[in-house]
Amino acid sequence: MESDDGNSAAGGRTQNSSVPPVEGVAGGGTSYGWVDEGLQGSSLGNGAIDPTKVHSADLLHVWSMPSTANVNQQETPRPMEHVNLLAARNERESFQIALRPKVSWATSGIAGSVKIQCTDLCSSSGDRLVVGQSITLRRVVPILGVPDALVPIDPLTLQMNLLPGETSAIWVTLNVPFGQQPGLYEGEIFITAVRTEAESRGEPLTKSERYQLYRELRSCLAITEPRDYSPSEETVQRLKSASTTLRRLLVLPSFQDCQENNGLGDMMDEDVMNNVAVRLKLSLTVWDFTLPLTPSLPAVFGISETVIEDRFCLEHGTKGWYDALDHHFRWLLQYRISPFFCRWGDSMRILAYTCPWPADHPKANEYYSDPRLAAYAVPYAPILSCTDASKNSLRREVEILKSKPHWSKSYFYLWDEPLNVEQYDVIRSISNELRSYASDVRILTTYYCGPSGSELAPSTFEAFVKVPNTLRPHTQVFCTSEWVLGTREDLVKDIVAELRPDLGEEWWTYVCLGPSDPQPNWHLGMRGTQHRSVMWRVWKEGGTGFLYWGTNCYEKAMIPSAEICFRRGLPPGDGVLFYPGEVFSSSHEPVASTRLERILSGMQDIEYLKLYSSRYGREEGLALLEKTGVYLGPDRYALDHAPIDMMRGELIKCILSGRHGVDSDVKRLDLRFQVDVQKKGAAYCLLPKWTVIVVNPWSTPQRFLPSCRLQSKILIDTLLFLLFFFFFSNFFKKTVAVDKLQAIAAAFQVFQLITLGLCPYKQRTLSILKD
Repeated sequence: MESDDGNSAAGGRTQNSSVPPVEGVAGGGTSYGWVDEGLQGSSLGNGAIDPTKVHSADLLHVWSMPSTANVNQQETPRPMEHVNLLAARNERESFQIALRPKVSWATSGIAGSVKIQCTDLCSSSGDRLVVGQSITLRRVVPILGVPDALVPIDPLTLQMNLLPGETSAIWVTLNVPFGQQPGLYEGEIFITAVRTEAESRGEPLTKSERYQLYRELRSCLAITEPRDYSPSEETVQRLKSASTTLRRLLVLPSFQDCQENNGLGDMMDEDVMNNVAVRLKLSLTVWDFTLPLTPSLPAVFGISETVIEDRFCLEHGTKGWYDALDHHFRWLLQYRISPFFCRWGDSMRILAYTCPWPADHPKANEYYSDPRLAAYAVPYAPILSCTDASKNSLRREVEILKSKPHWSKSYFYLWDEPLNVEQYDVIRSISNELRSYASDVRILTTYYCGPSGSELAPSTFEAFVKVPNTLRPHTQVFCTSEWVLGTREDLVKDIVAELRPDLGEEWWTYVCLGPSDPQPNWHLGMRGTQHRSVMWRVWKEGGTGFLYWGTNCYEKAMIPSAEICFRRGLPPGDGVLFYPGEVFSSSHEPVASTRLERILSGMQDIEYLKLYSSRYGREEGLALLEKTGVYLGPDRYALDHAPIDMMRGELIKCILSGRHGVDSDVKRLDLRFQVDVQKKGAAYCLLPKWTVIVVNPWSTPQRFLPSCRLQSKILIDTLLFLLFFFFFSNFFKKTVAVDKLQAIAAAFQVFQLITLGLCPYKQRTLSILKD
């Protein structure tokens, strides 16, 4: 992000700040962590305040925060910055806008209301990201005092209330469509203090005026109603009569203010946006590559069908039941997860299925063939009712599905965390039955210990490690709890060593009640980076899939709008990643949590790391995680957003370089330089990163010793570059947030390094690639 100077130029005003912002690379910037001590309260008096006549910057603090920040009610105001985001196609990026009132301008118990308006983001070529489609605004609502629920802002009013002495947050999400044109997209967000709805209604119409208005409107409606075979002259007379009636309405005393202002007295939006709104500039760079539609990591998340049945009063198998399940399934797909519905039996038996319709139903193929689905659960109906009918239905289901191209994505989830030999025997028995229908069937088993009563190994952990030997060939996906590993990443090799990839065996992981803080999990109240780091851990440890037991497993309720209560005995938030929309409004759309959005961000991080590793190797990807400080281990990961920005910038740079065919033997040198200048009485610290790629057509194996011929060519190339840099300085100033002097100083530092021969050269062409 960068300093918001744009308000002054457009008639707006900036918030005073004692500390200047620093430009970020991505994800909402890197300077959100400053504690502001220079922001002073408003100097307005204690009398009644008309927000239409006072600049909103005098009434409230506005600043931006990254998506990993938990913006609590006592969050301290900070300097406002421009928001600069980076995203690929088919990616979602989010940030937050924090609001805190300086004074109260409402007569009721609230501090006041604000209106939030956002323009479309437009590129220089005319492409757009449209508000309401690619750009969404949601208010962050606390759950148990922790900011978590993302409730859509009413599209009719675009308003939200602020409470005295409390900080509120808006969650802004940008969805980049699959076919979006790459480029720089820019727009603005306007935050305006407004009257509350009750105050904005003004003086009500008198009783006589209401009756007159009603009669005139009824008369106008009767005149303009269509009539068959009306001659043209009669139609003209009727329109004239309707016009006369409407003119009589306009001269009512209640419309006197509008007459004095030529009908523009109550049209605040344009005036507010230009004169009294706080303006936040927003830019998004869309890169010329696309995240895959099918997630690289199968992440299967459970949805409790019984919770849906109870809360929405739905009978199993009815049309309403199918509609509700279908709605939840399609809604969750947007988060790059593969949902499955579940119903629990005794002793942790589980009926897990992705599609509520049988395999021969047209809906089934639509579900299973959806490219956004990385894995799907096939129901084992006899788990709850072991009858001949259910077994025949199962056989028919498998016979149909195994002939489909998507069969490789299927799995059976039969038992959750089996504990003893008897339960392991049941899994073996079911496996034998399923393998008689299809030899390549996949069975997933979750576990955190070995079977009790067995003689697998002398220690508990050794028994846990030997589970694959016990369940082979009756399980293909061995899904272990991260709680068992704790902070001992070195134990992963012991688990993986027992697997047989040649037999199609895989290692997945899951989190549930544990692990607890400070390890990664999705409990309410954990850090935002802690939520996001669950997927970093999965990628670093080398798991090929992930399972989460529940997304809607709150306490039982019999009405949709009932208060959300987390299940007793579980950490707050465990098993709950979204909320019923009816709890917050009349909407039936599920309400996502901040944790669910961070899960999506983690899934997208995996796609970046996979792309990077496919070009440079997995070891390079692991090194990048550690070099940037994003993730070093289960108790050593980034605590703020800056390392995430750095990692994403490095990944994007290398992905684009690889896509453009940079030779594998080309040496890369990151030149990090710092230019300190004094501007407006504050020190700006600039840390842009450049990559210099220099190639030499002469096949000399020696280290670089500049010959006269080579020096002259380098000098010519460098001078050409300086001319280019100077000519496009305005462009770089916008994108890198530097002035011309800084840009030239940076170029001369590069020139100095070149002429001193500090880099190995393999070709004469000098090209400088900006991140």
